[in-house]
Amino acid sequence: MAHHKDAIKRIKQNETRRMHNRHYRTRMRNQIKRLREAVSSGDQAAAAAQLTEAVSVIHRVAAKGVIHANKAGRQISRLNAAVKAMIGA
Repeated sequence: MAHHKDAIKRIKQNETRRMHNRHYRTRMRNQIKRLREAVSSGDQAAAAAQLTEAVSVIHRVAAKGVIHANKAGRQISRLNAAVKAMIGA
């Protein structure tokens, strides 16, 4: 356990940031899950709407530094490909 004031403060800050990041990461994962469910059900309108929302959430999470920018781009690319494959099929 920390004994210095600055170390105690740092522990509190880290815990606050961890919970904040966890909230955004969970929100992102749930949105991706909703999109994948829409794609698997074959509902094109729902998939398109969910894709817009998912891309927005992923960009926001990446901008806040919760995930790396490359990971955000990779996820968005794969989700776009999944939706396009579903619409084309």
